Amino acid sequence: MANFVLVQKQDHLIEIVLNRVEKRNAIHWPMMLELEAAIDEAAQVPGMRAIVVRAEGSGFSAGIDLTGFGDIIEVYGENWRDNLFPVTAGYQRIVSKFERCSVPTIALLHGYCLGLGFELALACDFRIVAEGTRIGLPESRLGLIPDVGGTTRLTRLVGPARAKELIMTGRNIDLGCAERWGIVNYVVAEAELLAKGESLAAELAQAAPLAVSYAKRVIDGLADVDRGLQMEAWAQSHLMRTHDFEIGAQAMLTKQPPVWTGK
Repeated sequence: MANFVLVQKQDHLIEIVLNRVEKRNAIHWPMMLELEAAIDEAAQVPGMRAIVVRAEGSGFSAGIDLTGFGDIIEVYGENWRDNLFPVTAGYQRIVSKFERCSVPTIALLHGYCLGLGFELALACDFRIVAEGTRIGLPESRLGLIPDVGGTTRLTRLVGPARAKELIMTGRNIDLGCAERWGIVNYVVAEAELLAKGESLAAELAQAAPLAVSYAKRVIDGLADVDRGLQMEAWAQSHLMRTHDFEIGAQAMLTKQPPVWTGK
């Protein structure tokens, strides 16, 4: 492994650390596989009471690596866009492990947390964000939708009307609104971010571990996440093959405004 993701243990806490600093922690397929290995490892450690997900560098994650589709070709073949379902299912399966883990997961966000990075954070049980952090799901500005649980999990948190506003516009989410609407649990000074996460983990450790695990399962089970993920995959399988996606991806890479065609 290339150490795109680090795993650090201390007492009853495990930290999963995004460590692709030179690429602003943009996520490509090899990094996804390291995230899967990390959450699998963390879930198997006896006595663990919480998992903290954080990042090195200037921000949590800039989202999916738009230059990393070559890694997808190696796994799924040249024509992967013609049958996107296996690709989407692979990403969804790994991110969903953070939600389905029996141990509580706490995402600590700083700098920027966008797109796929924010979808990873949404799969965690708690989100603590540093002041000034840019968070959001900008996929519509690429001609896509959030398809790794972002559409489903954001709607579960804020309801359809606000989810539509945030997803359809692709705008960054104001942190004050994010806290009031329940998208994040706390907004703190960046210097206090890790301490706040560790404090919450310590508080969780005071409760009975089975009670915490079962409470998580019951609360998560109230929403039909699996159905939502299927709908995300269906929509993305169409959008990924549009001319607008090609325009949006090129515009983002060149930092030029897109001229949409609706095709």
